[in-house]
Amino acid sequence: MSALGELVADLVVRGALNGATLSNPRTPDAGSPRRVTVDPVVVRRAHRYRVRRHLAKRTTDEIVDPEAVAELVVELVGAEFRQCLLHAPDADWQVLAGGKHEPRILRRPPTRPVASLSHDRAKRRLLADGKPVPFLVELGVQTPEGRVRDKAQDKFRQVNRFLELVDDVLPALPAAGRLRVVDFGSGKSYLTFALHHLLTQVRGREVDIVGLDLKEDVVAACADLAERLAAEGLRFELGDIASYEALDGVDLVVSLHACDTATDAALDRAIAARARVVLAVPCCQHELLQQLDSETLRPLVRHGTLRERFVAEVTDAARARLLELAGYDVQVVEFVPLEHTPKNVLLRATRRARKRSKAETDRLATEYRTFADALGIEPALERALRSRTVIA
Repeated sequence: MSALGELVADLVVRGALNGATLSNPRTPDAGSPRRVTVDPVVVRRAHRYRVRRHLAKRTTDEIVDPEAVAELVVELVGAEFRQCLLHAPDADWQVLAGGKHEPRILRRPPTRPVASLSHDRAKRRLLADGKPVPFLVELGVQTPEGRVRDKAQDKFRQVNRFLELVDDVLPALPAAGRLRVVDFGSGKSYLTFALHHLLTQVRGREVDIVGLDLKEDVVAACADLAERLAAEGLRFELGDIASYEALDGVDLVVSLHACDTATDAALDRAIAARARVVLAVPCCQHELLQQLDSETLRPLVRHGTLRERFVAEVTDAARARLLELAGYDVQVVEFVPLEHTPKNVLLRATRRARKRSKAETDRLATEYRTFADALGIEPALERALRSRTVIA
């Protein structure tokens, strides 16, 4: 039995396998999983494992016996994935597989000392009410004892939802080394500090996170808070998104509530830097209000309120397709429910390991051109990408 086989078998036999994530597929394509996650569950009072395959547009679940999960993990690492992270109460085990040699196995500090065995779809919260988190206490979301203040309940839900969405894409980021992150338009930085907390305190990663904003007083206040919290690897800078150039080697670009075409500028900067992952929550999509021109949709767009709502959807749909044409897989997901904020759409893009075929690219481009021409629009992101010949 291989060293990996012995390790996984031992963890399973001892009931110590708290989870696993397999990533970096050997031959990525639309029909194969981009990653596979394994989690312990209790089904009808019996210990089992849920194997979840994450495909481009859907996920599939399978419940397997402990004996079968050990064989499955070893098989997948050998045949389909180059990386695997095994969680146990006392340690994480990072597995790096390449070529014909035995996989390298590295021991890391544990990030999942306790496994959740519930098979129910319980609400997942990376930050718990009742457990004080220093940055949330400083920002007034929690009391010093950890209770979420009544007026900050929506903010607490927003922060937790954001962390869930970030945690989901961590397998698409480098498994080792310092993570380089840029947050465009960081503002008061609730979510920037949350991101730092997740990566450093929860996932044990080294980081270099830059929060960029145009307001000098906001940048100064955030820098002061980072210093008080001793937030290593987190800094704030004064600057404009469109002219920001310090993006070499960036892994993750975040743009939350950047107004109107500032979101397009952030997406363009991320694409130019070949960021591995982009997370954007657009805001105030006004640019296309004057451009939109469709006789067919006249009964809809002649009403100001309906026109604004429709334009917001059109803008995000265009951005999603343009990101795809620039080499990303894109999901449009709900950020937080509408009752908490109208800005509830998040564009989540991960850079593809392999280029799309010419036929697939041509199909996406034709669909986009038909869509844009029918509505008479030319979004800022399209103009930016065309100027750099990213798209034709």
